[in-house]
Amino acid sequence: MIDRARFIAHQGKQILLVDLSNCSAAEVEKILRGLPDVVTTRPRSSVLALTDFTGASVDAEAIRSLKETAAFDKPFVKKSAFVGTENFPQGFSENVSSFSRREFPAFKTRDDALAWLVKD
Repeated sequence: MIDRARFIAHQGKQILLVDLSNCSAAEVEKILRGLPDVVTTRPRSSVLALTDFTGASVDAEAIRSLKETAAFDKPFVKKSAFVGTENFPQGFSENVSSFSRREFPAFKTRDDALAWLVKD
C-alpha cells in the first residue's frame, strides 16, 4: 500500500500522488489513514497533493477518514486536487472541503490536476 502514496516530480516540483484508483472502500480508508505519517514530515504549507479516485469505491468510513486526514494535514498542504470523483455522490468534494476548511478542486485528468498544482 505504501506505493499508493508517493512523491513524484512534475515540472521541477514535488507532488504527493495519492493513487486510490481501483481501490476498495477499505483500501481507501487504510491508505488515507497512513497519509499523516507522510505529510507531516514536510515543511508547513509545502505539500502539493493529487488524490486520484478513478475507479475507487468509498463508503461512510472511507469518507470519514478522508475528512479527518484532510483536516489534520491542513497545516502542511499548500494545494490539493482530486481526480476521478465524477461518479461519487454530488457534494462529495464540497463536504470534504467544508469539514476540513480546505479546497479540493476536481479535474477530469491527472494532467489537468498536475498543471493546476504547479501553477504559481
